[in-house]
Amino acid sequence: MNEPRLNLPELTVSELSMALKRTIEDSYGYVRVRGELGKVSYHNNGHVYFDLKDDRACIAGVIWRSTAPRIKLKLEAGLEVVITGRLTTYPGRSQYQIIVETLEPAGLGALMALLEERKQKLAAEGLFDEARKQLLPFLPAVIGVITSPTGAVIRDILHRLADRFPRRVLLWPVKVQGEGSAAEVAAAIEGFNALAELAAWPLPPRPDLIIVARGGGSLEDLWSFNEEIVVRAAAASFIPLISAVGHETDVTLIDFAADRRAPTPTAAAEMAVPVRADLMVHVDSLARRALAAWLRNQEARRAELRSATRALPDADEVMALPRQRLDHAAARLPRALRANAHSHHVAFSQIGVRLNRQLMRTTVERRHERYSAITLRLRAGMVANITAYRTRLARDGERVGTFAERARRAMSQFFAVRQARAERGGQLLTAFSYRGVLARGFALVRDGAGRPLRSVGAVNVGMPIEIEFADGRVGAHVDGAASAIKPGGEVAKPRPRRAGGSDQGNLF
Repeated sequence: MNEPRLNLPELTVSELSMALKRTIEDSYGYVRVRGELGKVSYHNNGHVYFDLKDDRACIAGVIWRSTAPRIKLKLEAGLEVVITGRLTTYPGRSQYQIIVETLEPAGLGALMALLEERKQKLAAEGLFDEARKQLLPFLPAVIGVITSPTGAVIRDILHRLADRFPRRVLLWPVKVQGEGSAAEVAAAIEGFNALAELAAWPLPPRPDLIIVARGGGSLEDLWSFNEEIVVRAAAASFIPLISAVGHETDVTLIDFAADRRAPTPTAAAEMAVPVRADLMVHVDSLARRALAAWLRNQEARRAELRSATRALPDADEVMALPRQRLDHAAARLPRALRANAHSHHVAFSQIGVRLNRQLMRTTVERRHERYSAITLRLRAGMVANITAYRTRLARDGERVGTFAERARRAMSQFFAVRQARAERGGQLLTAFSYRGVLARGFALVRDGAGRPLRSVGAVNVGMPIEIEFADGRVGAHVDGAASAIKPGGEVAKPRPRRAGGSDQGNLF
């Protein structure tokens, strides 16, 4: 059994930890390590702590606050990275760790795998469904643009809008790459949606359309637009959103969540507004078509009015018979009056001869006394009941007035209903009238007696006919044999005339 080595120097825990720290730092210094990120923790003071592992070992890693802004990649568990840094120890926990100077993805394949995994996750939540996408406004009054204020993108968008259709543009300046850019883009989208639709000055109005734009770049440069916070903000936007990130070959996750994807920022401006010159030409064309339609309608109404005027009878013809009857009655009236007066005069003369003057005087006096007594009784009754009669008359007058007003309203309503029915009947009569068919270019054929001809079989050679058009009638004679149209479109041969010059067939 070996004896303990009592001659070894005695060290404190701190001295031993510091000795190990110096040994590791002197032996390794800067190292370059490849591994997979494990647990990632962003501290409130800006530092980032994580685990770097492979299938057999794990090492702690630290990114100081001064170095974190240079890391363009959003660190997540499972991401394979290549780290360059200094190897050191942390005596407080007796562990060794790597202080990160640079961090980059282990390859494009790792980023694409992470991008595909995130795309499938968000698609499973329904953020990319077509049913969620909104239609772009035809002519937005205010357009919100989220991009860098110093890049060429905003100048291209403003120039293209000025060429096509100038609109008011609200710029929300953001960083389009680097640390914090994803949060700024998401905040800009939410900020535009939070604006009031009719904001009072000095607050800007809420835009009718949002354009999120950025120029081209590598996958790492465009990675901010693949972050979940940006994709979720774009999917939750109530304002229609156009994604114009990168060039036509660049695809980011915000393109799937946006309502429309533009291959370039300039194409986004073309999607946002139409060409004003084309709209003016289209409006002028519509105005000319409307004027032509109105003129055609007016001409049709004039033709209908002329046709209706010709169909009405002449006023003199309508009044001829009544005037004649009035003249005959006026001529007979003086003679009839004289004859009537003479006959009454003869009758009164005969009655006067038979009357006795004394009897008449006695009768007149007796009836005068009788009428005087009746007059006294009537006056007494009238004095007694005059107040009641006046009250009754006033009440009856009010009732009569009420009944008259009700009768007036009832008659007005009755006439209104009858007038409406008459107008509808007139409209229906006009709709079913054959003159509407004639106005469309057709013609009505009648025989010499004025009866309509409904089939070719009723027409004979040499037969006089009358053809009525929309604006008049003309006479004609049939100078060719009749022919019928078979169902297949073939013209049938004319029938031979029967002996005796008659086309009448046999019914049996």
